Order: sequence, then C-alpha cells, then structure tokens
Amino acid sequence: MKQSDQKFERRKARTRYGLRQNASDRLRLSVYRSEKNISVQIIDDKLGKTIVSASSLNKEITEKGSTVAGAAAVGKLIAERALKANVKEVVFDRGGYIYHGRVKALADAARENGLKF
Repeated sequence: MKQSDQKFERRKARTRYGLRQNASDRLRLSVYRSEKNISVQIIDDKLGKTIVSASSLNKEITEKGSTVAGAAAVGKLIAERALKANVKEVVFDRGGYIYHGRVKALADAARENGLKF
C-alpha cells in the first residue's frame, strides 16, 4: 500500500472514530469522492443499512460530478430524499477527504435544503 493511501486510511479511521464518540443515535451521511463522480448515502449504523443515497450518476443530476456545481446538485438531491424518508438530523462523515471544494459544496447544499448536521 502506498504511503498516500495509508495516510488516507488513517484520516478516515480517525474521522469515523470521532463520529462514533459524538454521534449518539444519529444517522451518518457518508461521502465518497472519485475523480469523475461523487456519491453520498445516509447510513443507519445500528441496522447496517443504507436509508437513502444519491450520486452524480443519477438521471436527476444534470451537472457533472467532478465539479463543485455537480456536488452541490448531489447535496440538494440527498437532502430532498432524506426529508422524504423523514430523516432530519445526521452526522457528516467526510471520510478521509478534506472539507474543501466538492465535499464542502455538497455539505453546504444539503444544509441549505433542510438537512441538519
């Protein structure tokens, strides 16, 4: 495993540990970012199930996922789907990604559309 991959895995584990300590019973909003796309899902860790998910590959998204605008569109979509599923509060799991650019745009759009974290 490359050193950069090891650092990413350490950051991800550190973030998840902090979430487990402070999250209580809230659901987790988990972000996955690739070079071309971004996807997000709301997970119930107690049941081990995904409640809702959204991705830049969905047909409702017209923007590309590799842009900040595309990530914002995914954030808006996940917030709408979460509110339909009666999910209002989550904890934001950025994984090992830095809270900047596409990850920040997704989080801001989800907050603006009614999701609390």
